[in-house]
Amino acid sequence: MIKIENISKSFGDFVVLKNVNLEISKGETLVILGKSGTGKSVLLRIIIGLLEPDQGSIFINNYNITKINTKQLNQIRKKIGFLFQNSALYDSLSVRENLEFALRDRKDLSYKDITERVEKYLDAVKLIEAIDKMPSELSGGMRKRVALARALIIEPEIILYDEPTTGLDPITTREISYLISEVQKKFNLTSVVVTHDLECVKIVADKIAVLHNGEIKFYGDYSGLLNYNEEIVIDFLGKKERELKYI
Repeated sequence: MIKIENISKSFGDFVVLKNVNLEISKGETLVILGKSGTGKSVLLRIIIGLLEPDQGSIFINNYNITKINTKQLNQIRKKIGFLFQNSALYDSLSVRENLEFALRDRKDLSYKDITERVEKYLDAVKLIEAIDKMPSELSGGMRKRVALARALIIEPEIILYDEPTTGLDPITTREISYLISEVQKKFNLTSVVVTHDLECVKIVADKIAVLHNGEIKFYGDYSGLLNYNEEIVIDFLGKKERELKYI
């Protein structure tokens, strides 16, 4: 579904990504794990075509998005949902209107069709009761749910998550993580999640890539991560987390 080949990116003299290679299969959730400033979000923006790499290629459904024109790229983007770190809701629009806005260019959908979709995906994120509320009336976790419903309403094949649990308390972090896992299975989505949150990683990840100083230092599943002995992974997990595997 997504293939990343030899991606490098620098801003001036600051090297953000160095020859990154990854593959994400259909229906799989890949978590890109790393501390702040390691290039996670930059890689996510390259995947969706918001940034151009200095070198390398990104393939989505076998289309090299680094070589196609804007019209072709926009067609591919129609099948990609994006959940922003800060949810990025329109504060002047109700929850219903935020979701309707994502379908504003769909001439093939009647108002009834749009209303049914809004209700369907708000129900999928367990927030149908908030349909006519304003974003200012919602908690942080509820705003994340609305943002996820908005990403789902375009009925994508791929969803990209940029730090989906940032700013949430531990209980809400767990709830949002389980919701991400649930909708991935329900709608057979291919997902890429960038995070530094280990609780989220444990719940949602099929595969994990640890990014440090622009390079992939580990690729595998969570049990493999716990047993990996490179210093950066040990430091990131912490002694307590690694000891838990023996309990």
